[in-house]
Amino acid sequence: MARPLILVSNDDGITSRGIFNLVSVMKELGDVLVVAPDGPQSGMGHAITVGDTLRLNESFIFEGVRAYECSGTPADCIKMARHFVLKNDRQPDVVVSGINHGSNTSISVLYSGTMSAAIEGAIEGVPAIGFSLCDYSHKADFSHTGEVVKKIVQQVLEKGLPKGVALNVNIPAKRNEPLKGIRVCRQANAKWVEEFDQRFDPYGRSYFWMTGNFVNFDKAEDNDEWAIANNYVSVVPCQFDLTAHQAIAVLNEEWSILGK
Repeated sequence: MARPLILVSNDDGITSRGIFNLVSVMKELGDVLVVAPDGPQSGMGHAITVGDTLRLNESFIFEGVRAYECSGTPADCIKMARHFVLKNDRQPDVVVSGINHGSNTSISVLYSGTMSAAIEGAIEGVPAIGFSLCDYSHKADFSHTGEVVKKIVQQVLEKGLPKGVALNVNIPAKRNEPLKGIRVCRQANAKWVEEFDQRFDPYGRSYFWMTGNFVNFDKAEDNDEWAIANNYVSVVPCQFDLTAHQAIAVLNEEWSILGK
């Protein structure tokens, strides 16, 4: 029986610590193909490269793994893997993105390059997962992520996912106590409240650094922010259909400009 084909990407770049950890675990589960950005692409959301060139070069940094570095975004990487590297050959059994160096809980899923790679996989009809470690430290400890990643990918390989769904998996930072478990959650009602720090260069021209604070408005215990705060791994099923289905009936009922 053929081993599953696992397509790996990320947004921190092909040389990041997180993707090395992810590839190491994926090699235990199947045949691995890596197509990842050639440099950091954090916060790119689902951007794709339009009106500019894309470059794709083979990389040999993963022992025994076919790998390519791409000049584009994480979404570009999945497109290139699917339609150029693999072409009409065997297609991935799962797309796995990460392990992101930092949280992608709540609203961050919209900005996340990590999750854009996973969502692009779902658009292509492939089960997909984005993994993130909720630790921004340069010395972040990834040692506890391997077992979690392996368990979740095994479940997806064995049981699949609903059509059009990608999983947003966030793993708490390493603590003195073991992880309490894995919880399927909803996305928390939380957001970044931005501020802009205005500064001036030596020529007197202004420039800005975006700063701000993360604010959690959600007090319930069924969301990803609560799970992470309480040392659980959060698993949020995400979809690329952004239609607010509940609003269709409201607009049809209340808008006088609509044709009958």
